[in-house]
Amino acid sequence: QVQLVESGGGLVQAGDSLRLSCAASGRTFSSYGMGWFRQAPGKEREIVAAISWSGGTTWYAASEKGRFTISRDNAKNAVYLQMNRLKPEDTAVYYCAATKYLYSMSVVDYNYWGQGTQVTVSS
Repeated sequence: QVQLVESGGGLVQAGDSLRLSCAASGRTFSSYGMGWFRQAPGKEREIVAAISWSGGTTWYAASEKGRFTISRDNAKNAVYLQMNRLKPEDTAVYYCAATKYLYSMSVVDYNYWGQGTQVTVSS
């Protein structure tokens, strides 16, 4: 089992950058694929990016590719989301999650979730 705690959200202006962090507890962090998701008011939760156990494989939603970068540090039990050139439509609660699969782009494959961190981008 793994517990996840996100941090790094906040209020920024369009074009700014933010780096989200997710701290994980548990000795088997490196055996979980990790993902970042977001949920805007009135919308379904959607995947933003995913990364494999070792960090060797990453995947991004089409609208985030080129702007966001997911990474992980297994020695620190942490996963990160660097977000550049933020847009108002990026406003949402951002969640990190863990899956027992190598990695996955599907919400239903993720077993463990953090509490979320709010990102608000003003125009």
